[in-house]
Amino acid sequence: MTDGYFPQLAAERPDIALCRASSAVARITEAHARAAGLGVGPHLVLKMLAERGPSSQRALGEQLRIDRTVMVGVCDGLEQDGLVRRERDPADRRAYAVTLTPAGRRRLTAAETAVPALLDEALAPLNAQERGQLSALLLKLTAQR
Repeated sequence: MTDGYFPQLAAERPDIALCRASSAVARITEAHARAAGLGVGPHLVLKMLAERGPSSQRALGEQLRIDRTVMVGVCDGLEQDGLVRRERDPADRRAYAVTLTPAGRRRLTAAETAVPALLDEALAPLNAQERGQLSALLLKLTAQR
């Protein structure tokens, strides 16, 4: 419905429009994550470990922008499920490195197959060029935060 008040509000307050869009995408993302059996946070942790190798919980939290207390719970759950293991970090014996297990790699591979459908649903109103523009703008907005 484009004749309502929200289009006017969104034009005046892009922050409000961004919050609404974020909420809508988050609902779709969580639904897909539940269907894949892997929450969004755990999925992102497995993805980063697969792409970057073992990392400390602190580095994972900083890079993924997940609060450290939440990250502890995410890593606890992943470890309990056998998807990651924690080992002493050879570079800093006071810290632990989180490492992806073969089971974690398999779970990530399965979860990644659902991502294109998730993006198609969440970003359905946008064409490929607009999706690229959105990604660039969001990266610009989040670069220093």
